[in-house]
Amino acid sequence: MPVATTQQPVTQRRFAVPDAPAPEYELSADDAVHYEWDAAIDPALTVEPGSVVRFDCRDAYDGQVDPPATVEQLLAVDADGHPLTGPVAVEGVEPGDTLAVDLLAVEHRGWGVTAVSPGEREGGLLPEEFREPHVRQWDLDARCDGTPVATFADDGAPDVAVPLAPFPGNLGVAPGDVGPHSTMPPRRVGGNMDVKHLTVGSRLYLPVEAAGALFSIGDCHAAQGDGEVCLTGIEAPMAVTARLDLVDDTPGGDPAVDGPQFETDGPFTPTGRDERMYATTGIEPDLMDAAKAAISDMVAHLHEQRGFSRPDAYVLCSAAVDLKISQVVDAPNWTVSAYLPESVLSGADDVGAESPAGDGEERE
Repeated sequence: MPVATTQQPVTQRRFAVPDAPAPEYELSADDAVHYEWDAAIDPALTVEPGSVVRFDCRDAYDGQVDPPATVEQLLAVDADGHPLTGPVAVEGVEPGDTLAVDLLAVEHRGWGVTAVSPGEREGGLLPEEFREPHVRQWDLDARCDGTPVATFADDGAPDVAVPLAPFPGNLGVAPGDVGPHSTMPPRRVGGNMDVKHLTVGSRLYLPVEAAGALFSIGDCHAAQGDGEVCLTGIEAPMAVTARLDLVDDTPGGDPAVDGPQFETDGPFTPTGRDERMYATTGIEPDLMDAAKAAISDMVAHLHEQRGFSRPDAYVLCSAAVDLKISQVVDAPNWTVSAYLPESVLSGADDVGAESPAGDGEERE
């Protein structure tokens, strides 16, 4: 049952806005988990507008792939959808309203997993190139130049240091259409958007289609490249603290949004500062084919020039490479570029570091 809770201690594993308010309610995934979007699901909790809720979120594999992560665990996963914590009803919210979601704090548990699964859908952007399952476990407690980073958890691969930027990949409100609806595709009311910039300090606006909004959240990532090209980011169990509020209008002055919109401070580069990049490009008459070409070339570069196995290169692309549309006007071909920060290949300088007392990752 939802219970009142107190402020969580600030540790290396917690990212929070300055002076983050204490949650007024807490939802455990053990008591409030569902695997589909459906307005017919009874709310696990009903709150007043402006309430702060701490959501305990399982990882995308529903706890079935855990340390030490193995291919055998991956192949045995039995899940019909993302495990989402919720739904939470907000009093007085009706269809046509806009729900504002302020992301106040995220806490990880020190580990994550990125995996490649066989199959046309599961293979991500390049299923024809990656037909065998592959799992990489990450340690989330390392640092590089003071920045919290993810590193490969076992030996035998080149050193990497992927800056942490934890966020919930799947968050939204219940669709108004009769359900159930899959958690896999994103939709007008949010869902599996996998927007890496919905980090702590962001505010998300969602159009409401069902009474109470019925907000749910899950599928958290410790880090992810724009594209999530192997189908998974650094999947990790986390707790997310959010404020749920009814807004009269958005910053643009609109009383309601017609799809997800958000305000964010980023970071827009992994470390939050300008840095050296290595990039590959795809030039094709189809944007999806251009994206595939850019990532295929990046995988080849990491394998042939940087010493990664091809599966590990694909995993690293999903966790740290950003796909960007470079141009869509020079017909008949479009350009997509894939950017890898050189700093990711530097490795961590402080593995398994503990924070000094009171040292947290509080973001302005």
